[in-house]
Amino acid sequence: MRRLCVYCGSRSGDSDCFQQAAEAMAEAMLRHDVGLIYGGAQIGLMGAVADAVLAGGGEVIGVIPESLKQDEVAHQGLTCLEVVPSMHHRKARMIELADAMVALPGGLGTLEEMFEALSWAQLRLHSKACGLLNVEGYFDSLVSFLDNAVEQGFISSEHRDLAIVDRDPDRLLTTLLRLS
Repeated sequence: MRRLCVYCGSRSGDSDCFQQAAEAMAEAMLRHDVGLIYGGAQIGLMGAVADAVLAGGGEVIGVIPESLKQDEVAHQGLTCLEVVPSMHHRKARMIELADAMVALPGGLGTLEEMFEALSWAQLRLHSKACGLLNVEGYFDSLVSFLDNAVEQGFISSEHRDLAIVDRDPDRLLTTLLRLS
């Protein structure tokens, strides 16, 4: 794997542990010589992971829709910033550029992006590994929901297993590397 797409919040959350996890994921990526593909913003966890990868000399490619670039949230110090016409183009381009995807804590956009990547994997539109970095149990309820959906017959076990969950960035990245 050369590049990891990281979905995460444009906010930092209420605990320092989230920013620390974003920085720890960046450090793991640098140790494995893995570049970052992300949403191109300079704010929140998005900015934290990008800044940490850049500080370590890694490659960072941001993909941002024109509407958000105009809102002045675009990171100006990236290796490359691609400006695309819409969120739909952004999501497709990020998956295209990446070898695997991971979600860190975030809100609706983070979840929407990760679920689209998982749905596309289920539909065999790509065969890239998808992971959740479960910082301080942030995704516990989501994992329970997915497990319940299997029990209720809405998701197969095979498709549930597309979402790889770990609390440790190094272990998660190692698993994603092995599967990619």
